[in-house]
Order: sequence, then C-alpha cells, then structure tokens
Amino acid sequence: MHPEILYILNRVLPELMQGLWISIQLIIPSVLVGIFMGVLSSTMAVFGHPLLKLLARSYVLLFRGFPLLIQLYIWYFGMPRLGIYLSPMTAAILGFSLCSGAYQSEYIRGALLSIKSGQLLAAYSLGLSRFKTIFWIILPQALRRALPGCSNEIIYLIKYSSLAYMVTCIELTGKGKILASASFKYTEVFLIVGVIYLIIVYFVSSLLSFLENRLAVPGFEK
Repeated sequence: MHPEILYILNRVLPELMQGLWISIQLIIPSVLVGIFMGVLSSTMAVFGHPLLKLLARSYVLLFRGFPLLIQLYIWYFGMPRLGIYLSPMTAAILGFSLCSGAYQSEYIRGALLSIKSGQLLAAYSLGLSRFKTIFWIILPQALRRALPGCSNEIIYLIKYSSLAYMVTCIELTGKGKILASASFKYTEVFLIVGVIYLIIVYFVSSLLSFLENRLAVPGFEK
C-alpha cells in the first residue's frame, strides 16, 4: 500500500477521531445550553417585566454584537485577570452556548410574536395562570415554528466549534492543524477534516428535518 495512504490510515484518522470526540463533547452541551438560553431570553423579551425585557435585549445585543472569537478570548485569556480561571473546554462551551443562545433567542422571539394574542385571553378565561399559559400553550407552538431557524443555528454551531482550538481546546480542527503542520500535508489532512464536518452536518440536518416533519401539524404551517 502507498506510504501516504498508510500514513493517513495509521496516523491521521486515529488522531482526527480523537479530535472529533472532543468536538462532540463541545457541541452537545453548547446546543442544549444555547437552546435553553434562547427560550429563556426570548420569553423574557416578549412576556417579561420591562426590566427583564431590557436584560434579555441587552444579552442578545451583546452576544450577537461581539465576534465569537473575541468572546472566546475574553472567557479564556481575559477572565484570569479577574481571578477566574476556566479550562479550555469550559471556556469554549461557555462562549458557544451564550453566543448561540443569543441567535436562538431571536428565532424563538419571532415565533412567540407570531402566536395570536387571543390564545392568551382564551387561556386566562379558562383559569390558567400566566406561567402555565406561556409554558403549556404558547411555547410549544412557538418552538415548532422556530425549529427551522433554530436548526440552522445548530448547523452553524457545529461549524464554528472549530474555533475552540484558538483557546487551546484541541478538537477536530486543532488536531488537523497539528497533523498538517507536522507532515506538511495540508491539502490531504484538511480535506479529511472537511469531509468529517460534512458528514456531521448531513447527519444532524437529516435528524432535524425528521424532527421538523414529525412535529408539523398537517395544514397548519402551510
């Protein structure tokens, strides 16, 4: 077998699989926390007290306005100046979660605003509290409507998780950079890295499309 193929099979792929596992550990909690932050901040922005609305809008403005890489630098390199030391993994997850949550918030906020206010009044007339009305009636509808936009943000999160290596969290892209620098096989290594990301995105896109179809109400979204 050709030496380059042997090198890829015996050295490159095992190393990249280790990096892929780190990427997965970054992506999954970031997606979950990001969705939670999006739901919380969008609900506050639409239904909250004026002070909570201001807080939610400030959060979205701040974390959508700062470039993600700068956010990561602040969490990892800047926080030690305040006596707070975060591991590379923690800093990356924190940065990804808060940034993704800010974008998710706008998708969900738009969906919340699309729900007719008459549903709130009808729920109140049935004796439901404001919290129960929002949690059991409004939010489920809004999340279903926001799913396409939120799915798009999840795909973006998968791809910009590659920035984690900039704060020394050596995930898939970081492993690829180390391997390419050691062997000078930049084209081969990064083509493989790109294909791995493509496979992940295809799998997650298919899963989210399936979920979207399962949650769709026939004739409602159309």
